[in-house]
Amino acid sequence: MQELKYLKGYPDSVTEQVCLLVKDNKLGSILTRKYPLAHTIRTEKTLYDFTVEKKNKFLSTSAPLSKVVFDGKINAIHNALGTHTFVSRVQGAKLKAKHEIRIASVFKNAPLDFLEMIVVHELAHLKEKEHNKAFYKLCEHMLPNYHQLEFDVRLFLTYQEISGPLYT
Repeated sequence: MQELKYLKGYPDSVTEQVCLLVKDNKLGSILTRKYPLAHTIRTEKTLYDFTVEKKNKFLSTSAPLSKVVFDGKINAIHNALGTHTFVSRVQGAKLKAKHEIRIASVFKNAPLDFLEMIVVHELAHLKEKEHNKAFYKLCEHMLPNYHQLEFDVRLFLTYQEISGPLYT
């Protein structure tokens, strides 16, 4: 059995259960039963609108977003699932700040819940830069089942790495 890199840090009892599901070819059917459809957000404009709507609901006083895109250069296996960048530029006598969110393109064909989890995670970085207790509390405030979705995303990525795309 290959290493389950997305489940590092989880107890052996959990990784052993996932290994059994993979071995018995049941992981994909469990995921598709729980999350039957991929989302329909296909353009960067709809992704931006989806993200801004979530931001305005929970973080209305935070800085505006200048860009939200699917990024094919983000490698979910080696880097991240999404990134939040904060760029400051001097324009005349003022310092202008831009916030950009980039979502790994693997989430173009994923359930809406998974995309929402990634968006919430990146939005939480507008308030909390580090992955600390306050960061995860904010994630849970915006998405009450955040931790379950994060685990399910890890299962989804594990499946994709071993078996290929789950949704087309």
